[in-house]
Amino acid sequence: MKHTDYMELALSMAKATQGQTSPNPAVGAVVVNDGAIVGLGAHLKAGEGHAEVHAIKAAGEKAKEADIYVTLEPCSHYGKTPPCSQLIISSGIKRVFIASTDPNPLVSGKGIEQLRDAGIQVHVGECQAEALELNKHFFHFIKHKTPYVTLKTAVTLDGKTAASSGDSKWITSEQSRLDVHYDRHRHDAILVGVNTIIRDNPHLTTRLPQGGKNPIRIILDNDLRTPLESNIVKDNESKTIIITSESVKEEDKIPFMEAGCEIISLPLSRIDLHQVLKELGTRSIQSVYVEGGSAVHGSFLEENAFQELIMYMAPKLIGGKDAFTSFGGRGISSITEGMDMNIVSVDSIGEDIKIVAVPKKQSRMKEG
Repeated sequence: MKHTDYMELALSMAKATQGQTSPNPAVGAVVVNDGAIVGLGAHLKAGEGHAEVHAIKAAGEKAKEADIYVTLEPCSHYGKTPPCSQLIISSGIKRVFIASTDPNPLVSGKGIEQLRDAGIQVHVGECQAEALELNKHFFHFIKHKTPYVTLKTAVTLDGKTAASSGDSKWITSEQSRLDVHYDRHRHDAILVGVNTIIRDNPHLTTRLPQGGKNPIRIILDNDLRTPLESNIVKDNESKTIIITSESVKEEDKIPFMEAGCEIISLPLSRIDLHQVLKELGTRSIQSVYVEGGSAVHGSFLEENAFQELIMYMAPKLIGGKDAFTSFGGRGISSITEGMDMNIVSVDSIGEDIKIVAVPKKQSRMKEG
């Protein structure tokens, strides 16, 4: 096997844990001795052993003079667990292959330095692009202190998200809807506008065949119009945060707080999305999956407040000038003012097409 093969195995293990390690990154590790895989490991949950710990423990004495392939630079500081760099040194491993350095200031470069100072060969950059993609939420959060924002929408071939009556169930296939639940599982939070709550009364939970992690539910609700009897308030499936303006009376907030909701009141008559993201960042929310309607998506576009767009396109036609589209708001007056996007991937899911795109100003090949 090649170096790439071992690192890809480590990446596949890390990918399987996406969504369950936050606020820590997803990390995989493989220990190889004389061409044989002798230890495998992945970080499973924040506060528990890191990938290197599991892999080296599995290798035992065979870790001596072995190589280890790790998807992220080993930590070099004491947190909830001891530093992995010291464990690697004490295990007798002779070479370390690292896919990506860690942008965390507590680690960045220090783990590599400790290993090299101990006489261990360190090679950085094997499968780097894949490793950066794997932990894009973590890298963005560490750099900006705000969550990585993914906008999700489902449209027909003529770009409609709902008929003129507002009916939208179901535009996409069952396979696409299942894929959405995988993305909910991989994000810390899911965000919608209050109109979605009033119209659809959703639970905004993760419903996968094997179960899954429910994201924190966030509602943009300037005037606190969320019904007290709505599922998102009373089901206790996950934490619910309602973001309002300071004009909302304190006595009106009390029933929601008694029901277990957190209320964030912002000092503007109109919710500022950048302020919202800063507030969520202070709560260590690293990623937000936006499933809002036309108005919410339009606001994120106008404020340039997102990092990724996922669009499911179904083989249907609705037509009609009053049918809903993905992005509302004021829009632009000339094509040159539009946001240029890079299409990252196009895949078939059931009868639908899934398109992933990012603003051209950012690149998936660079940290953050």
